[in-house]
Amino acid sequence: MQISVMTQELPFSQPILDFLALHFPASADYPLLVGFGVLVLVAGVSLGLLPLSRRYLVAAVHRFVRFSHSAWGEKLVVAGVFQRASWLVPMLVFHQGLSLVPALPGEAIELFVRITLAMVAFVVVRTLSAALKAVNLIYTSYPLALNRPINNYLQIVNIIAHSFTVIVMVAVLMGRSPWLFVSGLGAAMAIILLVFRDTLLSLVAGIQLTTNNLIQIGDWIEMPQFGADGDVVDISLHAIRVRNWDKTITVIPTHKFLDNAFKNWRGMRESGGRRIKRAFHVDMSSIRFLTDEEIEWFGRFALLHDYIEQKKKELEEHNRIHGGDGRFIANARRLTNIGTLRAYIVAYLRQHPKLRQDMLLIVRQLEPTSKGLPIEIYSFSADVNWVNYEGIQSDIFDHVLAMVPQFGLNVYQEPTGRDMRSMMAASPAMVSAVMDEKENGLAPSPRQMELGR
Repeated sequence: MQISVMTQELPFSQPILDFLALHFPASADYPLLVGFGVLVLVAGVSLGLLPLSRRYLVAAVHRFVRFSHSAWGEKLVVAGVFQRASWLVPMLVFHQGLSLVPALPGEAIELFVRITLAMVAFVVVRTLSAALKAVNLIYTSYPLALNRPINNYLQIVNIIAHSFTVIVMVAVLMGRSPWLFVSGLGAAMAIILLVFRDTLLSLVAGIQLTTNNLIQIGDWIEMPQFGADGDVVDISLHAIRVRNWDKTITVIPTHKFLDNAFKNWRGMRESGGRRIKRAFHVDMSSIRFLTDEEIEWFGRFALLHDYIEQKKKELEEHNRIHGGDGRFIANARRLTNIGTLRAYIVAYLRQHPKLRQDMLLIVRQLEPTSKGLPIEIYSFSADVNWVNYEGIQSDIFDHVLAMVPQFGLNVYQEPTGRDMRSMMAASPAMVSAVMDEKENGLAPSPRQMELGR
């Protein structure tokens, strides 16, 4: 099956030949020159219609869209659909004008017809590409686009349309059926798969990511193996762009999301609570039982009043039943300063207005280390904004660290150069006293260190 084009019989060119024979008799001696001149004239008229069509026809369409206030029409204008479609006017006029060209060989006319048809196919696919862009713009104006982007699917359609158009253009130029070239693609499929390997993998990855709703535009994701830690700003067929917190852009191939793990923080934002998980270390040498005077003192704290009263009753009942002798520490249950501190922190967090009280909230001890006993606060702030979250977290630990000494506890801190200089400058008697206190499990206070100078 061959593409049919014009032959040497061009009946519409006869009036032009008659006109030239009547007014320019000498033109009959130069038929090729006359045919070439008419061809140039047709081409000039066709190209001249392009700016006219854009100035009047396309402009009229744009004005109609503005006056109609059509959101879809505005997206077609932004995508340039009508601008690209305007190229069809000179192409079609030139194609029809070829029937007016006299005296040129049929092979030459046939070649120009094929070129014109190939260009028409190219203009059509470029217009389709702009229309697909407009479809994406229209779709992204809906909230559904955040969860189900279709840009990667539209790019696949665009690639298929351009590939088929290339086949059609080659078939038209060669005067053969496009299906002959399509059937020949089967033998070259292995090469195609090799060339478009990343594209096919990205297509599969994009389908899985969007179908399972794993990534959306605006999600905060972490992918350390690619240095990505920030918000997703674009999801396309071949790559996903992430704007990191340092304002750099990381471009990750889409198919890499099938091979590598990543963390999506969207669940944190949707839950409305951001986790606070931070610990401070208590010097274990400062942990001890509370005296009766200290128990009475802590009972005056508004946040500890109920806890102290409950514990006093509980311990009295336990010691009465089990016959605990209060004269010996090991024979009775007592309150400790570290346990009372934990109770105070829990009560403080429970009444904090910027924490989620409906989410997990605990204050726990971690495994003791050489740096002391870690006390971890595990809770959720009611504000997921990064700046506000850090402010809430800092305010909590500001208060807690300032309250630790009130319970007779010391926050562990590794010795600094100033500490070492103070020790070296201390008198030998003071050094001996410090060592004795260390052996007895008592930590020297900063004031004692100062007095030893």
